[in-house]
This record gives sequence, structure tokens and C-alpha cells, in this order.
Amino acid sequence: MSVYTIIEDAELREFLSHYAVGELTGYKGISDGIENTNYFVDTEKDGRQQRFVLTIFEQHTFEELQYFLNLMHHLADHQVPSANPVADENGDYLRRFNSKPIALVERLKGGSITQTTVNHCAQLGAAMGKMHTAGLSYPSKIPNPRGPQWCQQTAGRVMQKLDSDEQAILKDEIAFQKDSRDASLPHGVIHADLFRDNALWYSENGEDHFSGIIDFYYACDDALLYDLAVAANDWCCNDDYSLDRARVMALLEQYHRYRPLTAGEQFYWPTLLRAGALRFWLSRLYDQHFPRPGELVHTKNPDEFKAILRDRVAQQDSYRRFWPAL
Repeated sequence: MSVYTIIEDAELREFLSHYAVGELTGYKGISDGIENTNYFVDTEKDGRQQRFVLTIFEQHTFEELQYFLNLMHHLADHQVPSANPVADENGDYLRRFNSKPIALVERLKGGSITQTTVNHCAQLGAAMGKMHTAGLSYPSKIPNPRGPQWCQQTAGRVMQKLDSDEQAILKDEIAFQKDSRDASLPHGVIHADLFRDNALWYSENGEDHFSGIIDFYYACDDALLYDLAVAANDWCCNDDYSLDRARVMALLEQYHRYRPLTAGEQFYWPTLLRAGALRFWLSRLYDQHFPRPGELVHTKNPDEFKAILRDRVAQQDSYRRFWPAL
């Protein structure tokens, strides 16, 4: 969520005039993330303060965004803790700003965390189980745009930027994933980017409570297990990039309460942990070597996911046993 497109005060006030959200009291750009332009927006209506996130989409089409925003409303309507888009005076979630799609979304209570515990992972697992179950009734489908084909194409783009050791790792993993992905795994709507900065928490009586999931703009239809693998690679990682068994088990056990896991998924668990690591290593390599201009651009270090991928390859037999009793 970097700032690539500047919106001035008068422009923002004109935009907000199409929503029943009151008067603008303040706004600021958000520097976290890398895909879209985001602002925190504060308003006042009938003496009550309201908080929103304004997103200007830099790459997505209007057609794609209808899928994302309708999904967000579907999940919120099914009691999944998540951010809900705000409709304008015509009942639409999308408008245009400088020919780009723009949307206003409710800002959830709390903030993101950097250090995760077993309790955090348990609460996240429950939320993901609810999300995946609710998503099964969402009628629209979009294939994962950053799935195996994208990985192969992006690997070709970045390959010559890498040293010989990195090239060997990348070639081996691309070949492994090509031969190992199983289309028969349970599929449905996934978030596909559920890192720590895409979940919000608030503290009450000395305990952290899950507020909700944000930033659904990578959501798509893919193996539900892949979504768990992406989350585990971030939420359950030790300082040496290995997986922490207690946190993985908390994530999966609580998830299993809402969307039962299968023995077939256990077999492919290590494969999808590797797939998740590969996808984010590649996207960070691409952003590092082919950066986009922006005012507040935050590019993440790809070496973290290179280390994660190496660990998932080396420990894949052990990680298959990081699985709840079925």
C-alpha cells in the first residue's frame, strides 16, 4: 500500500461528496505494501468520528475490482471479520479518479502486529476457516493470476538478474512445482496475501483480539490449502525462517473446526508451503529488479523468502507432520 497517485484535499472532498460519510477532517498516505495507493481518511457525521481507507487502484481493471469488492461485502455479510466496502449514492462500490478505479472501505478497529503467538495463530485460523467456508457460496470465480503459470513467466524475467546459486534454486523449484501441484485439492475463494499486515488486532484487558482481515485485492479461486500455506509462512516463522510447530498447529486446528481438512491435503501441505514461498520470493525479486515509481514506495527484501523456500525444501518431510488429528 504505497502512494503512487496523489489526491489533493479539494479532490478528496469532491469524491466524498458522493458518499453519506460526512465531512472530511483529515487524511494521510499509507506507505506499507507495494501494489496500490492508499490513504487513511477521517470524517465527521452528526458529531461522530468515522474512519475509512481510500484505495486508488494502480493495476486492476474495473471488472476485476467488482469481484474483489463484492466478495468483501459477501464475507462481511456472512459474519466473517473483514473490511466492508462503502457504497456511494448510486449503490456502487467503485468510482473513477484520474481514470483509475477508486474505492472507500470501512477502516477496522486496531492495527497489525509484528510478533505472533500461538493465540494469535489460533484466532487467525478460526477467521480463515470462516472465510473459506463463507467463500464457498460466492458465485464468481477468478483463477489465481499469480499461480504456477505466472511463477514460470516471472522466473524467466528475473533469472538473469540472479547469481548462479539463486538461479539453481529457482530452476529446481519451478520444475518441482510443475510436476507436483494437484488440481483435485479443495478449491474456493482465497485471500492469497494474508500476511501479518493484512490482519488487524485490538487490545482489551491485556489480551489481543482479532479485528478482521483487510486488503482482498489478490483474492482469487485456488486451493484453500495454499492460502493456509501463505499464512503459515509468515505468521508461524521462527527467526531462522523455520516453522514453529506450536503456532502451525494452532492455526490448522482452529481452522479445522470451521472447514475440515483432509488426509489428501496433509500429503500436499509441504508442496504448498514451498509454492507460497516461491510466489513471494518471485514477486519481491521482480519488484526489486523492475521497480515502479511512486512517492512513498515500500519494496520488500526478497532474501527473506529465499531463506524460507530453502527451509521448506529441506524440512518438507518434517512439516508434513505439522498437522492436526483428523
